[in-house]
Amino acid sequence: MSALPEFTRADALASIEKVRTRSWPTRIWSWRYMVLRRLSQLSILLLFFGTAHWGWEVAKGVGVLTGNLSASEFMGLFPMADPFAVLQIFLTGHVLQREVVIGAAIVLGFYLLVGGRVYCAWVCPVNMVTDLAGWLRQQLPISALFTLSRNTRYFVLAAALILSTITGVAAFEWVSPIGMMHREIIFGFGLGFLALSAIFLFDLLILKNGWCGHLCPMGGFYAVVGKAALIRVRFDKTSCTHCGECARVCPEPQVLNLKRLEEVGLVAAGECNNCGRCTALCPEGSLSFDLRTLIRKHNEAVASGQS
Repeated sequence: MSALPEFTRADALASIEKVRTRSWPTRIWSWRYMVLRRLSQLSILLLFFGTAHWGWEVAKGVGVLTGNLSASEFMGLFPMADPFAVLQIFLTGHVLQREVVIGAAIVLGFYLLVGGRVYCAWVCPVNMVTDLAGWLRQQLPISALFTLSRNTRYFVLAAALILSTITGVAAFEWVSPIGMMHREIIFGFGLGFLALSAIFLFDLLILKNGWCGHLCPMGGFYAVVGKAALIRVRFDKTSCTHCGECARVCPEPQVLNLKRLEEVGLVAAGECNNCGRCTALCPEGSLSFDLRTLIRKHNEAVASGQS
């Protein structure tokens, strides 16, 4: 059985220094996923805005992307609905229309394939606000005022579903800053801007990654979905020097438990939002996107070769 290379503290420090002394072209390349995520988020907003305000159509009377993030239709052919919102509406006792059920199934199927919390990093417009707050925290000497378990979002998720059942109203949809922000960007600013400002200040001054990483029930919902996702972050334990740069930039650093990564060869936690920060920054290339099935086959081949 071949032994893994033993990395020392000096190796980890060398990896950190490699990141800090990167050339500007290399640094810009390491931002590629952030740029792609912003293009994705802004493009989705633009399609909604352009359809609503500029009359973008693919055919007469058929808009490019109509509706909002809760319920929409793409090119008049593909209904889409937020499965978390649909679940809340179902629990209120309302009868769901066939198009809504189909739309929720389409969206849920997509996120089951690509990764549940991909929605959080690549679609949700609030992510841009919380990322800005997180970046500012790194530039300023701000420490957290208190700690909060990241599992709190699951309690908020359960509370939203229970309240929806009891009150007959889709509880989170009624107060969702995500929905308010999206509607107001498209149709004009109002109270949702205050909710966004509160989230920004909460993340900046009170708790790092406070909203997305600790409280948002939609993130909790998609984290449950993400456990079965096909696209995962692959981990190569033979090259990792344990420098910690991946955990430093990860908005969900608990998913990068090295002991667990070495056991399964991938980031298996549903809380991972496939943002790509760790894969782009890792100085040794130990982290990369891959398909779960290919990772499993690779691990089985390695295990059989070492036995």
